[in-house]
Amino acid sequence: MNLIEIIKTIFLGIVEGITEWLPISSTGHMILVDEFIHMNITPEFKEMFLVVIQLGAILSVVVLYFSKLFPFTIDRGIHIDKEKFSMWFKIIVATIPAAIVGVLFEDQMNQYFNNYQTVAIMLILFGILFIVVENRNKNKIPKVNSIAEITYNTAFLIGIWQLIAAVFPGTSRSGATIIGALLLGVSRTVATEFTFFLAIPAMFGASLLKLLKFGLAFTTSELAILLVGMFTAFIVSILAIKFLMGYIKKNDFKPFGWYRIILGIVVLVYFFVIR
Repeated sequence: MNLIEIIKTIFLGIVEGITEWLPISSTGHMILVDEFIHMNITPEFKEMFLVVIQLGAILSVVVLYFSKLFPFTIDRGIHIDKEKFSMWFKIIVATIPAAIVGVLFEDQMNQYFNNYQTVAIMLILFGILFIVVENRNKNKIPKVNSIAEITYNTAFLIGIWQLIAAVFPGTSRSGATIIGALLLGVSRTVATEFTFFLAIPAMFGASLLKLLKFGLAFTTSELAILLVGMFTAFIVSILAIKFLMGYIKKNDFKPFGWYRIILGIVVLVYFFVIR
């Protein structure tokens, strides 16, 4: 792998690390990036790479939130933290809808919805929805102010919003689940953290399926690309997550809504008029 391919891979890792956690759609950005940065890889490896690179992003959540995620305490023996176990069960409940549909209908979803029209429409639609929801919640006090207060019913409904993102590229997994949580009365901070935690099984499962489909017969160059991309996504994800958590403590999500609308229009103009 030459220096140019390394630079391209690092750039893709940066884009993944930023857009996976900010509610602005990693798919929408990757579509635009792919138009201008062409990597010297096979289409099959590229399809797998753009999903499996997410493993680096997942690891950043595990590292940053390990104390909140690890359900055991070690103090004169190993003890179970029941509250954290309960949180994991809620995460599993929220993961079920997208997992079932993803396993059964992945090929059909890619065939009918994996196109720039769907991405642009969902970017704009959920951008508008962010603005509407934030205006609606402007003077409301959240009903749920900790992950422990999220019920199994609420977790499942958040999972339905994640399902929408799984079906329609451009929705943004984090964007959809955050909007769903906000509509259900969850505070911004808790909605965002739960979205981060929900990404662990969702993204790990999607990456595992892609790896199994592609196989483990990597060339040296392909393995280097994958590792560089994952490492870059890991480092950038840590910075992106810290930025977002600091930002939402004092601000709302409306700027992200406007950004999505602008990006959706850019995608439409580029593919419909310029390209």
